Parts: sequence; structure tokens; C-alpha cells
Amino acid sequence: MAIEIIGTGRAIPSKRVSNDDLAAKIDTSDEWIRSHTGIGNRHIADEGTACSDLAIEAAKNALAMAAGFSGCCGSGRGCLDDNSREERDHAAAEAAKTIDMIIVGTATPDFYGCPSTACIVQDKLGAINAGAMDIAAGCTGFIYGLETAAGLLSINSERKRALIIGSEILSRITNWDDRGTCVLFGDGAGAVVIEKTGSEERRGLLRTILRADGSGSDSLVIRRGGSRFPLKTGETMDKPLHIEMNGQEVYNFAVKAVTETIQNLLTAEGIAIDDVKRIIPHQANARIVQSAGRRLKIPMEKFFLNIEEYANTSAASIPIALDELNRNNEIQKGDLIMTIGFGAGLTYGGNIIIW
Repeated sequence: MAIEIIGTGRAIPSKRVSNDDLAAKIDTSDEWIRSHTGIGNRHIADEGTACSDLAIEAAKNALAMAAGFSGCCGSGRGCLDDNSREERDHAAAEAAKTIDMIIVGTATPDFYGCPSTACIVQDKLGAINAGAMDIAAGCTGFIYGLETAAGLLSINSERKRALIIGSEILSRITNWDDRGTCVLFGDGAGAVVIEKTGSEERRGLLRTILRADGSGSDSLVIRRGGSRFPLKTGETMDKPLHIEMNGQEVYNFAVKAVTETIQNLLTAEGIAIDDVKRIIPHQANARIVQSAGRRLKIPMEKFFLNIEEYANTSAASIPIALDELNRNNEIQKGDLIMTIGFGAGLTYGGNIIIW
């Protein structure tokens, strides 16, 4: 038995905000942002778009691919004409009926508390046979979701397929007056369809590491709105809820998390770094990846980075990258790849996958 990825998809808002656009509003510059983060642009959803909207678009692209439809670039940015979109939607609708579980990793759900964004996605996709739930593991949400879905398929012979989505509208929780954080984040969604196959080859999801360090929970937090610091009846707020981050603490944690996860995955699987075709890290900051690469003596060419275009899309960053690599034929059947995530919680982890 193998748990294989059979479809990928992404959805990227059309509005593109460059570093120069931000520099016109706050005290920063394109040179500073690029040199400190590797970010050049980010995509921002319009006011009428929610987390589930991007998740559904990414899911349709992944489901359509799983059904054999190949008529679009998968970006979710209007590459389909009306006829092609209708064909894609039909293929996705049929594939959705075969899904047994939907998991959405997000820090920016449609609604805080309930219902889950995954349930909204399940309804809109017509996935009438699927269970659905959200995972709140910050930027590691996709990795947690992938392992959870694989486990749920493995323990029940009647389950065959799952849809895992990372979707974020981080622009809604970003303080656009804080130059230390507003340059970092973007909106987007990525999705994969996994299937339990009868393959006797070593294929698909081979190994996963999931870890947490709750002692750092205050390093990356949306403080207001939960049961610890609830919003009170009649209370007015002059600013919306924002993400708060201790940049230095998060940076130090992230470098350590990436380094240790790569080492532990290689050791556990009994392979060398030369056996790995590509490493797909969470796209938070290029300097984090560069620092980890230097420590491990891994050339930067081994890492896939698209942070220059999309910035940090949290739980969406890894599935967006997987779809980009897949549709550009930069990963082929039989390639061994590694995903590495780290984020709020604090959480971290990684997967080894044979494509």
C-alpha cells in the first residue's frame, strides 16, 4: 500500500503588491525587503474573498488534475476561458464525490471557532461522502494535515482519497502600519489530492516528522478574540486583530527547526542529501533557508524558493510550491522530495515523499 499525491492545485489572488508599492506607504525600500527576506511581491485578496474561496479554487484545480483534466495552469488567476472553466469544474465535481476526508490548514478561517472552513469547502465542492475538519498548526498546517489525512486513510480500508488544503488570507490579520511584519505576508491557497493505492513500490508519503514547542507560543500570536482575551460586548476597537511576532525568536527557532528536521528525516530514512531531488521549505524568509543550508552544507540549488513572488502565505506556501513544481515538470515520477515546515505554536515538521 502507498499513499500517493495524484493532484495538485493553487489559487493566487490577482492583485499584486510590490515592495515599491509598500515603500510608497511606509518607511521601507525594495532593497531592504529583498536583502532581509528575499521577498519582492505578494498577492492580496480583495475584500469580498474569504479563506474558503481561495481554498475552493485551489481544490478544484487539484481535483480536476486527479480526474485527468489538464487544461489550465492551475494558478487560479484567470487562465481559463469559460469553456475550459466549465470542463474543469465538471471534472472537479465528479472527483469531489470520491473524497473521503477534507482537511484545511489555516490561521485565517472564515469564522473563528465554528463552523470549520473545511465544512464550507466540503459543501461548495459537493464532496458528499467526505468528513471535514480544520487544523490550526500555523505555517506547519499543511504538513500536519498531510500526515493526518494519510493516517486516516491507512486505518480504514473503506477510505481511499483525501483532499488537503492550505489556505490563508493573511492580509486581514496584518498590521499594515508595522513595517517589521507587513512586508512579510501574502494571500493564497494550495491543495493536494492523495490516494491510497495498491502499489508495492516505495512511493508516495514515506515518512513524516511532527514536533511542537509550546514554550514559544507567545512568539507568534493573534492575542485577542479567543477565550484568554475575549472581545467584550460593546467594546470598540480602533484597529483590527493583528498577528504579533517576536522576529528574532521566530528566526532562531526556524533555523533550528529546519536544520534538525532535515537531519532527522535523512537519518530516519537512511538516506543522504544527494538522494533528495528537491527540498521544499515553508516560504517564510529566504535568510532562514540560507542559514540552515550553510549549517548543513546543502547548496541553495537543492531548495525550491518562490517567496520572491508570493511572500509568506503560511500554511499555503508548501502546497503552492508543490503545484508550481509539478505543473512546470520540475519534479518527475520517482523523484524523492522533502517538505519542511515551521510556524506558530510553535510547530515544525517535514515529509519525505517519492513523487
